[in-house]
Amino acid sequence: MTDTEARRDTVATSAFGRERVAPAVWSRDFTLFFAARAVARLGDTMLPVALAAGLLQHGYGAGAVGLAMASAAASFAALVVFGGVIADRFSTRRLMIGADLARLGTQSLAAVLFFTGHVVLRQICAIGLVNGVAGAVFQPGVASTVPRLATDVQGANGAIRVAESSAQLAGPAVAGLLVGFASPGGVFAGHAATYAISAGCLLLLRLPPPPAGGHAVTGRGTRAFRTDLVHGWREFRSRTWLWSVIAVWCVYMIAVYGPTVPLVATEIVRQHGPRAYGLVNSALGAGTVVGGLLALRLRPRRMLRAGAVSLFVFFGFPAAVGAGLGVPAMAAGAALAGAGMSFWGVMWATSVQTQVPGEVLNRIHAYDVAGSLAMMPVGQALAGPAADALGAGHVLLVSAVTSVAVAAALLALPAVRGLVRADPGVPAAKSP
Repeated sequence: MTDTEARRDTVATSAFGRERVAPAVWSRDFTLFFAARAVARLGDTMLPVALAAGLLQHGYGAGAVGLAMASAAASFAALVVFGGVIADRFSTRRLMIGADLARLGTQSLAAVLFFTGHVVLRQICAIGLVNGVAGAVFQPGVASTVPRLATDVQGANGAIRVAESSAQLAGPAVAGLLVGFASPGGVFAGHAATYAISAGCLLLLRLPPPPAGGHAVTGRGTRAFRTDLVHGWREFRSRTWLWSVIAVWCVYMIAVYGPTVPLVATEIVRQHGPRAYGLVNSALGAGTVVGGLLALRLRPRRMLRAGAVSLFVFFGFPAAVGAGLGVPAMAAGAALAGAGMSFWGVMWATSVQTQVPGEVLNRIHAYDVAGSLAMMPVGQALAGPAADALGAGHVLLVSAVTSVAVAAALLALPAVRGLVRADPGVPAAKSP
């Protein structure tokens, strides 16, 4: 399908069982959602710079920065599954607006603390915890919103991925400018503003009604909440392609992505300096943009198979750093890795959103997110001891080889490589 065809008005049945006439992607409401996601992502990529600069400026060390970042990640990972049930019980749009407003408040408070110089680590960690809870409420609704706004779900996911990747490139630079011309408090104020804009876009959004029929929710009590949680788990388990990818992805996070992120940073900075790391990181971001653009153009019939093939190119990034190659080789490896990961991300998100019934999509997406992220902190925590025992270069080479094994494992699973794309309106495919 060409870009022109993707923009052409179509008559299609959405993944939620309604026939409607709508632009395949760029409707007014999708544009608002697109803007909300892009702006929020820009703010999120500013946050690490603000935390590092602000806490170091007030006498804290790298451990404090890590603790502040981990506070949000921990509460998000612990509660996102419950957020999926909540999203199926209430209006996802209202929940997302509420989550944005909560984070507008917390980041505004953080800005005040840094502007006034009254920075206490436990307060910053408490703010992070609240942000993580808000993110756990917000994130499950994202998956079900896309197919309710666009008939071309893959095109919509590709557009969002390009926007988020572009924001990831710009965010640290914007944060650096704000730190230089204002203070870390200025970055937090800017971050708060991004949530205000996101909430405003979502407030103007006219979200089509959720699916009728099926197992939505069973009631309002604690027992009903538990029943809905269990039902979501059963739906998750019933799809072999879904849980098997998450199982393989746990290995990927422990042995590949988790160690690669911290070890690549330390090795490049140690050998070539922070400017080289900035260059390599920019190449990674540029690659993710390219991967999103490819996902807008290519329409494979077996999406997960195509996505798994794209993951093979991740090998070059940790391998180039682990082998001690020059900065150009590292940058090239980073660009390819970003493109492969981005393309896989669009293929995976689209598969989940089109194969899973709308009435349980929020809960299944929550299990997907929780499973995908749960093992990354484990991999990051093991990176240091493994590097001390084997050497950072050897650990990165092992990660490179493991990345190839993971991509091969995905292709070896019949339920994954054989899953045929489901256009909107096609009944959800269970495991073969």
